[in-house]
Formats: sequence, C-alpha cells, structure tokens
Amino acid sequence: MGFFIVALFFFLFLIGFPVVLSIIIPVLVYVFWSGVPLELVTQRMHYSLDSYPLIAVPIFIFVGNLMNSSGITRRIFRFADTLVGRLPGGLAQVNIFASLIFSGMSGAALADVGGLGQIEIQAMKEKGFSTSFAAAVTIASATVGPIFPPSIPLVIYGSVASVSVVKLLLGGILPAILAVITMMIMTAILSKLRNFPRAERWPTLKEVWRDLLPALPALLTPLLLISGMLSGYFTPTEAASVTVFYVFLISGVVYRELDWTQVWNALVETVKATSTILIIVAAASLFGWILAIEQIPQLFSSFILSITQNPLLLLLLLNIILFIVGMFLDSTTATLLLVPIVVPPLVKSGVDPIHLGLVFIFNIMIGLITPPMGLSLFLVSEISKVPMKSIIKDVLPYMIPLVVTLFMITYIPGIVLFIPSLLK
Repeated sequence: MGFFIVALFFFLFLIGFPVVLSIIIPVLVYVFWSGVPLELVTQRMHYSLDSYPLIAVPIFIFVGNLMNSSGITRRIFRFADTLVGRLPGGLAQVNIFASLIFSGMSGAALADVGGLGQIEIQAMKEKGFSTSFAAAVTIASATVGPIFPPSIPLVIYGSVASVSVVKLLLGGILPAILAVITMMIMTAILSKLRNFPRAERWPTLKEVWRDLLPALPALLTPLLLISGMLSGYFTPTEAASVTVFYVFLISGVVYRELDWTQVWNALVETVKATSTILIIVAAASLFGWILAIEQIPQLFSSFILSITQNPLLLLLLLNIILFIVGMFLDSTTATLLLVPIVVPPLVKSGVDPIHLGLVFIFNIMIGLITPPMGLSLFLVSEISKVPMKSIIKDVLPYMIPLVVTLFMITYIPGIVLFIPSLLK
C-alpha cells in the first residue's frame, strides 16, 4: 500500500494536479482503505505545524517583503554596481554580487528573483545586455539565497531532519561564497567571448564610500545574524525576529521610506506565501507518517545500502536522484517528502547530517532553474516577459559553475563544516 500511494502521488502530480492535492488524495485513499480515524489525520497535521523552528519561515518571508517595499534593494544594487561594475561582464557581475548581499536578508531564491530581479534586468537591458541573458543571470545567482543565512529551506530541512538549524545556516556561508566566485568566473569568461559592456573605470574611494554609506545598514544584517547565532545569543527563530526589528529600524528611521500601507501589503503577501508553504508542510507530514507506517524509509534504506555502503558513492547516487527530483518538485515539497527517506541511509553510512543538509538543499535549488517545473524560470519569465526557452538557453553556461560547486561541497565536507565547527 505504501508503494501504491507513492506511485499515485507521482501520477497525480505529472498529470497536472496541484502539489497539495497530489499529496492529500493518496493520503485520503490510504486513510479510508485502512480505516484510520479522521480525527487522527487532523491531529497529525496540527502536530506537524507545532514546531518552534518553523516559526522562522513566515518571519523571514516578512523580512523579504519589507525589504522590497523600503528601498533597501535599490541601495544594495547601487553599491554592488559601484564596487564590481568594472569587472569583465559589468552588470552581470553586479547581478551575482548583489544576490549574495540580498540573500543575507531574504533567505529565499524567489524573494531574490522577485525583489532584485526587476531592478537587475532593467539595468542590464539599458546597458545593452539581452533580456534573456539578464533573466538567466538573475535566476542563476538567486540559487545562492537559500544556502546563505538566513535560509528558509535550511530551516525546513533542519526541522524535518531533526538537526541543528544554527549549524546548517552557518554551514551555508562558505558554499554560498564559493558559488558566487565560480559564477563570477564564468561571467568573466562569457564577457571575453561575447564582448559584454562594463563600467569605463574603477571607482574612486570617495565613490565607494558614497554608495557604501546608504547601503551599510542593510549590509550589516547578515553580520548581525551570523555573529548572534555563532555566539549563541539567539536561535535562528529568534534571529528572524531580530531581523524584522532591524529592518523596521533602518527602513523607518534611517531610510524613512516605509509607511503603514507598505507594512500592510508586506503582511498580506507574507500570509499568502506562508499559507502556501505550511499547507504543504502539513500535507507532507501526513504523507511521511503513512510512509513510516508502511516502513518505506526502512525498505529504501536497506535497498540503497545493499547497492553500496561507500559514502562517496552514496552521495553521488543522492545527487543524481535529487537533480532529477528538482526538475519536477519545488524545494519545500522535495524536502518534506524525501528527507525522511534518503537521509537515514546516508547518515548510517557515516555522512555528517549537516554536510548532507547543504548538499541536499543546494542540489534542490539548482532544480529551480531547470525545466520543466523550475519555479525561478516561471517567475523570471513573467517578470522579464521573455519565453522560458530563450532563458534556458542562456542559463546553461551557469549550470557548469553551479554543478562544480555542488561537487566540491559534496566531496570536500570541510567547506560546509568548518564554520559550524567553531560553534561551541
């Protein structure tokens, strides 16, 4: 029966049912078939949402929405343009560098695309870049958001896998920086081949200071979060609340561009986004509960370990599975459904759960820019008014640095584990 509901889920999803219905329908079939009381279903859904780490999810979404309303994104982009606009590739390099800065506040790839995307694409178009290439750079660089703290996907992963969310967030710092460096190298190569425009000269110290000063309060956000978590002053959930207070402070007092209408709109968008995520969390918890009853994780673990117990080969197999899954499922659904199944055999074989979490999430994030179901592709296509086919063609070169980064963090665990090891 367990294998039947898994097969039914994929069937419903592939024929076009919404993710929630694709999960709930097999669950209800199982419930009525096995005679499980309906009260137990509602209790399990409620229990899955009664999670302290999950409180961080709506709060970080609220932070991203506030930033988009308060002029922070514009100041971040201007500073990034001044600092790296002279590099080969010009505004394409700015796009990537700005995504790293923005991700230190938003924690989500789609927030990056939706927040900075319009500014970045318009600026690149005005400098002579094709709209499809500008859109491609935007979604490629947005993969950094979900692995650099704060990170909504890592919070969800930590909640599902029962591992330290603090260590997961800290573990994402070096992989995110590595991904940015490799993408900037690829941009430099493309700029030589395609003769991309760039700034006419390097900025003077006075110009850097001029644009750093307005952006400085925003730039201090990730430093505040990382130092607070590393020192143990607050948990990721508390860090989310600290970030909201800080964004309110700099938006209302320093920048003075935030009014109550914008706050209300940010709240409304947060409720919409949070509802979408948490209803999937509740539904997927039911699905996972049934899989546990049917012992699917144990059967999968035995099957995988019967193939090989070599952790290096298991990680390679996991990356192949996740890359395929990422083409079809969004990060939240993939995390909730797959973590209980694929994580136990790898941890049993000796893979560190923190290391595994970053490999898992970064792989799924690459899926956001791969067809046929890449959500970043759909969003940037809507923003830029460019067909997905054109964007896919231009994003292909960036798959190289992203996959190289993925394999480096997969087989050099120290990249992930160095900073968490500093946590006492």
